[in-house]
Amino acid sequence: MNRHLSSALHAAQAIPSLLIVEDDEALASYLASVMEDDGFRVVCARTRQQALSIQPQPLVALVDLGLPPAENRISEGLFLIDALLANEPHSKIIVITGQDEESAAFEAVRRGAFDFLCKPASMDDIKAAVRRASLFLHHEEHLSESGEARLHITVRLANGPKDSADAVEEQIVRGTLADTNGNVTEAARRLGLVRENLYYYLKKYGIQLHRA
Repeated sequence: MNRHLSSALHAAQAIPSLLIVEDDEALASYLASVMEDDGFRVVCARTRQQALSIQPQPLVALVDLGLPPAENRISEGLFLIDALLANEPHSKIIVITGQDEESAAFEAVRRGAFDFLCKPASMDDIKAAVRRASLFLHHEEHLSESGEARLHITVRLANGPKDSADAVEEQIVRGTLADTNGNVTEAARRLGLVRENLYYYLKKYGIQLHRA
């Protein structure tokens, strides 16, 4: 069984974990209270750095794209999406913003966001999005148990098929390492590689091992 993803998911079935990244403390407190009443264990962060310091990282996140120190731009939120998915490729990230919704939605989805909400979003819409992400995450466990993985890749087609192949290759390696909690021996076994070959891919894609 996929130990890392499975353990997180089994824990989530009892008390699902949710990361809320919102610099408006009053709004964050309100969202946390509502989602806790809805059965979630909530952790909050105001900045990208605070969010990335939370361990273990919840696999479902609600992220405001306009974060300090660039509240009027979406850059900090996009950087956070990149980092959260690099740490936990299975993460389901719901972004919420009131800034240039169409371009923000496009870029967030391109980066791998699971869903997108525009401010002002109703609590019913937010709760529905979080539940949908949690359900999706839960069903991915069954794929993992059967030796399958769902991938999300974004590549420029004009760069040719090699970019696509590399993107798939990197995501498979990163996802398998996340599933095995950084256990190189187990990851290599699942990928049908010897350890030395897996280290080649770690170096090729600049993958750092972070064991819990």
